Amino acid sequence: MDYRATLNLPKTEFPMKANLPQREPVIQQQWDEQNLYELVARERAGRPKFILHDGPPYANGDIHIGTALNKILKDIVVKFATMRGYDSPYVPGWDTHGLPIELRTLKEGKMRREEVSPVELRERCADYARKYIDIQREQFKRLGVRGDWDNPYLTFDPQFEAAQVRVFGEMARRGYIYKGLKPVYWCTDCQTALAEAEVEYGEKRSPSIYVKFPVVDSPGLPEGTSIVIWTTTPWTLPANLAIALNPDLEYVVLETEVGRLLLAVGRVETALAEMELAPGTELFRGTGRQLEGVTYRHPLYQRVSPLVMSDHVTLEQGTGCVHTAPGHGQEDFEVGRRYGLETLNPIDDTGHFTAAAGPFAGLYYDKANKAITEALQEAEALLYLGFINHQYAHCWRCKSPVIFRATEQWFASVEDFRRVALEAIGQVKWIPAWGQTRITNMVADRHDWCISRQRVWGVPIPVFYCRECGRELITEESINAVADLFAAQGSNAWYQLSAEEILPEEITCACGSRRFRQETDIMDVWFDSGSTHAAVLGARSELSWPADLYLEGSDQHRGWFQSSLLTSVATRGEPPYRQVLTHGFVVDGDGRKMSKSLGNVIYPTQVIEQYGADILRLWVASSDYKDDIRVSREILVQLAEVYRKIRNTLRFLLGNLYDFEPGSDGLAYGELLPLDRWVLHRAQLLVERVTRAYETYEFHQLYHALHNFCVIDLSAIYLDILKDRLYASAPASPERRSAQTVLYQLARTLVALIAPVLTHTAEEVWSYLPRLEGDPETVQLADWPTVRQEYLDEAMADRYDALWEVRREVQKALELARARKEIGNSLEAEVVLAAAGETARLLREFGSELATLFIVSRVELADKLDEGYASEEIPGLMVAISRSGRAKCERCWNYREEIGADPAYPGVCPQCATVLAGLKTD
Repeated sequence: MDYRATLNLPKTEFPMKANLPQREPVIQQQWDEQNLYELVARERAGRPKFILHDGPPYANGDIHIGTALNKILKDIVVKFATMRGYDSPYVPGWDTHGLPIELRTLKEGKMRREEVSPVELRERCADYARKYIDIQREQFKRLGVRGDWDNPYLTFDPQFEAAQVRVFGEMARRGYIYKGLKPVYWCTDCQTALAEAEVEYGEKRSPSIYVKFPVVDSPGLPEGTSIVIWTTTPWTLPANLAIALNPDLEYVVLETEVGRLLLAVGRVETALAEMELAPGTELFRGTGRQLEGVTYRHPLYQRVSPLVMSDHVTLEQGTGCVHTAPGHGQEDFEVGRRYGLETLNPIDDTGHFTAAAGPFAGLYYDKANKAITEALQEAEALLYLGFINHQYAHCWRCKSPVIFRATEQWFASVEDFRRVALEAIGQVKWIPAWGQTRITNMVADRHDWCISRQRVWGVPIPVFYCRECGRELITEESINAVADLFAAQGSNAWYQLSAEEILPEEITCACGSRRFRQETDIMDVWFDSGSTHAAVLGARSELSWPADLYLEGSDQHRGWFQSSLLTSVATRGEPPYRQVLTHGFVVDGDGRKMSKSLGNVIYPTQVIEQYGADILRLWVASSDYKDDIRVSREILVQLAEVYRKIRNTLRFLLGNLYDFEPGSDGLAYGELLPLDRWVLHRAQLLVERVTRAYETYEFHQLYHALHNFCVIDLSAIYLDILKDRLYASAPASPERRSAQTVLYQLARTLVALIAPVLTHTAEEVWSYLPRLEGDPETVQLADWPTVRQEYLDEAMADRYDALWEVRREVQKALELARARKEIGNSLEAEVVLAAAGETARLLREFGSELATLFIVSRVELADKLDEGYASEEIPGLMVAISRSGRAKCERCWNYREEIGADPAYPGVCPQCATVLAGLKTD
């Protein structure tokens, strides 16, 4: 007789091989046919809201691994919120303006900016942005991210631009917007001002020079004294208008071989050593305050300037005498303003010196370093020339070094609402907590935000100028006129219409004129994205203000988190978010930054084509995102193996439910066997741990919890023990129904717990899982598992935990016997155990169950064993292994007595014979 045919072996069409790259698109097509986003929105309508506001990625190029990380993290959060019962709409967005798109459009169109009209260039930029919005949209959808992809927010949409103009107008109404001549970061390559968030630091080789400036008027200083300064930017010397000293530092005049030199006492030894000068006789000593008002002559110009006092002068480097050019530095500018100095800027937009630089006119600033040092040498003012490598500000777009350059720009005066902003930061939960300190320090040190850019592709600054008197026009009426115009026609209208066509007839300048011209600068793109809380959260009916969560990379403390905070506090007095979560950057397996030159770049499309999106999503969940996140091919291979174990566990559960109807075949908790109740206890702990991990955004903890539960609690213990009962028992026996009841509950629990992460796999499992009446058509609308208190039994769990420790020792003894060729399969073994104390009592309590729990054919308990395996983990435990002398049942493979006792079923044990007789009767 073919006894195998009488076993309840697993049956399922759920495939063992995941084949995710091919299967996931099929599942996504089903979602499209279901209109999944709308389905979820309808089902959750009216529930409490949880709003994650999407920080807009830039519409330029394909997504990269960091973008994928960010979008998957957001999707995990939103799907968990939905399954917990929240109405959690996800509106994706794109940042569509800005210099990179403008430059790329010019390059691809082989155009020069001055040769194309603003409207034509803007239309081409919009086309370019739309192209990459479509590309990125499909790439994000391929990641399995659920969102309102048909109705995203775009910063170039007319309604968005109108809302942004109103944010600007409200800030202006409150007095926070002004135009001023101040030094700002300036990129000579991009020919525009930059905000601090658009500057990154990198290595640069610069000249390092010491220069002497001869004193002109110095009662109290020795005749012939020169002040010594140190700088790494010789090109700023034509703009020198003062030298700053610290009023509280001590200064000294020393006689040297190159003349009488004034410098700070605390820098004498280091500075003279670097200049290779020997210190001579001390001729003067006094504080900086005593020298205030002393004047000196510029070595290259007929210009006399003063010594000024400032606390920013330190002894960290240089000479304690700081060259001050108010047109080329923020601190210099502040000092100059206090002393009434001119804000001299002899450099044009392209970085070339103007006529104000005299003999250096026409030279590019960086190339002028050599000419200036040579001129200083001729004037016998150059004391030392060397070179240093140091960290220097670069443009984040073109990667060129930037300069500080005084120009007329539009600013938001952060100083005026900084206190409120700092208070708002304290109202927000920052994850990780150090994010609060980081953004606090940034805002605390911020005075102004330069919001104007000298480009075309962006939202125009909605300001008019009187053609008669030059006065600026920013009124509630003018702002409303521009906002209404943009809402109706888009911001291209700014370049197509005259001021008279835009403004209502009744608007006039204070001087009485009706003739105006428009501002030509556009707004900083950070002002665009910083306005999303108003233009999106405050405008779309399915959303709400403020957001429950902003989630972006840690660089956004100086970017989107901050610009959103500033515009929100400036217009509403409150932060636009309740929580802010930040993640690190993606690096390779060795912790190195990814770069094409190193060949270590991993693209999300490559991962998806080879492994599938769920493996990428599993990588995201497995990573502790608070630090930099490592990814490599080796890491992905490991994750694919983890995924395989989780999938196989789910497949085993499904395979043993083929004849189980949960509504009619399930047993009550009190009818379950003890082992089944134990695993339900463990499942409740898993639900508690995983739910807490989702709630606290500690996704790596849920990854480890799920992996360990599947591999240890289930595969290594429960399912391993359960196979005999599942396969060999009568199909509808209480023993098998007890196991199936629990397998079904485990399957429902696990599929829900993994759904926010392994979103495609969970949907696939859901389609094969036996359903209850009222179950939703998608797992993404399934109820989130809750801890069943009646399933918790700590006393029982403690007993089983102690037993599993013994089981591990028995398995070690079995391995040793197998290595000695004494046994093969563990069912061939008979085990004798001797133990003491609590262990002995535990073994007696489990008694006849031990053979099943240890998966051996027989277990005997002895008071003492003279030979065998002595446990090092459990004192007093001895294990003796021998090969069973009994016959093997041809059906269940256990070695038992009375094999073939029933002549109707030769070769099988009495238990199997009883089952077979029942099957025959059925």
